[in-house]
Amino acid sequence: MSTTLLNGTPDQDVSAAMSGYMAKMLALKGKIGSDREFGEAALRRLLPIAMGNSGQSRRVAAVLLGCYNGSRFPLDLTNLRSLDYSILDDVLAVLRMDANALQEVHCYFERGGRVFEKLAEDWGFNKAEEADHG
Repeated sequence: MSTTLLNGTPDQDVSAAMSGYMAKMLALKGKIGSDREFGEAALRRLLPIAMGNSGQSRRVAAVLLGCYNGSRFPLDLTNLRSLDYSILDDVLAVLRMDANALQEVHCYFERGGRVFEKLAEDWGFNKAEEADHG
């Protein structure tokens, strides 16, 4: 890559900086792709946990609902402290995926909007919202 200044002379510093920038962008593109792949797999593992009745199910549901609609379902990050490490790893993978969202988390599932709304209803997360509007 050759970058020239206004006087027409090549600027090696600018060329080196541009080459470095392009290399970083390509690496980032690859990282985003792998984050998406791992995040989707993690999301598919987490939803059944959130729909279950283990001690961690409500916390996982809160994370997924926070990704689904953070203004309706704000997430208390201290809830992450009590998750098993494997579940926490999956939560972090979903958060990395969602940071560069190809699509919203509910869109990874058939009728995902209904699934996530039912999840909120089942865990009583809509009650606070209803109290605000009731």
